[in-house]
Amino acid sequence: MRLFLFLCLLLASCNSKEDKEKYNHQLYRAVNNKDTAVLDIHINDKRFYGRYEINHYGTGKDSGDVRGDLRGDTLRGDYHYISFGGAWKRVPLALLKKDEKLYLGKGVIGTYFNLPCYVPEVPIEYHNPEFLFERIEEK
Repeated sequence: MRLFLFLCLLLASCNSKEDKEKYNHQLYRAVNNKDTAVLDIHINDKRFYGRYEINHYGTGKDSGDVRGDLRGDTLRGDYHYISFGGAWKRVPLALLKKDEKLYLGKGVIGTYFNLPCYVPEVPIEYHNPEFLFERIEEK
């Protein structure tokens, strides 16, 4: 009986996945001093997902997955990655889309149901971002 329920749930979850064909692939890069970040995302009018990698000059890199929702001109979600120290981490992610660029937001991080998120009472700051992503063409 448990196996049957598991298979039913698995089948239902596979069928409920959004059609990946409706996503547009976009590649972005940002440089801050000698640190470089690459954001490789698939995006539609409601959601996004993809890979995000930050190369910290001389110390290593953070590499992992991003996913979230599109709310107007803002991409809000999370970044689940392995840090250059080797531990898995999850942090909230906010990107403002303006003039064909993505501005990485900064905010106060709290937890909700044991997941990190930006505290809603404090606005996310997009001025002077750590990374300003510009779209690049794939080679």
